Amino acid sequence: MMSTYAIGSAAIGTVFLSRTWCHLSRLIGAVLIGIAMMVLAPPVWADQTIMAADSATVDCSASAKDLTRISLVQDEFASVSKISTGNPQDDFSVVNEPVRGDIYLSVPDGFGRRALSFFATSKRGYVYKFVCKVVGEDAAQVFVSNPAIAKEGEGAAPAVARTPQDEAVALVQAMYSNSVVDGYEMRQRALRPVMVGALKVQMIAEYRGAALAGRVLRIENTGRDPIALTEATVAPASALAVSIAEPKLAPGQVTTAYLVTRQGN
Repeated sequence: MMSTYAIGSAAIGTVFLSRTWCHLSRLIGAVLIGIAMMVLAPPVWADQTIMAADSATVDCSASAKDLTRISLVQDEFASVSKISTGNPQDDFSVVNEPVRGDIYLSVPDGFGRRALSFFATSKRGYVYKFVCKVVGEDAAQVFVSNPAIAKEGEGAAPAVARTPQDEAVALVQAMYSNSVVDGYEMRQRALRPVMVGALKVQMIAEYRGAALAGRVLRIENTGRDPIALTEATVAPASALAVSIAEPKLAPGQVTTAYLVTRQGN
């Protein structure tokens, strides 16, 4: 049944994409084909998992050639505000998908800006400023988690993650708030730090469950120059979710990173 819907969505999307004279039709077609690919393809892990408070700036990456999906953990987008430049080569498109409350970004061929920015309001009343670098050719996913939402649920039984992706995001959120998650053993321990270039990296906490493992890392810049941290800097390629509290480290500055991998990795 799902494959039938996916094929139908792809067919309708192709019709819309064929209307090359209408940018809105092309965008609708791209979204429909993207939905079909998501239904037919196996589950995809989140490209970026980001912690953000109300009114915070969310630094992320958007695809230069494909769709970028942005999803709020335990929340949904209600509205998006952006400015139109009047120049088609500098304008990007935002589609609010009403079923899950996600938004999809797309940029035109030859997009002239290195980054795009906009404001978004969630159904829970939180406002975020998004600044996304335009890089890469593959479709991208961004998952934004607000620690305040986790505090709203304190005292209640933790919800069981419905998918491995949701569980990885929930584990990052738990590590960020230094809380305990059902089904996980949490150990507060500091291992001997290791040097990675000018970075001193030390694991200070570990979460272990049946399928996933989470680690909290303390990272210090011991060099004389600022260092920009990336997911590849602090986590293996097999990591399911990565969050860095402060990605830009000045000399002597310390930050915390949270990463989730499959058990045994």
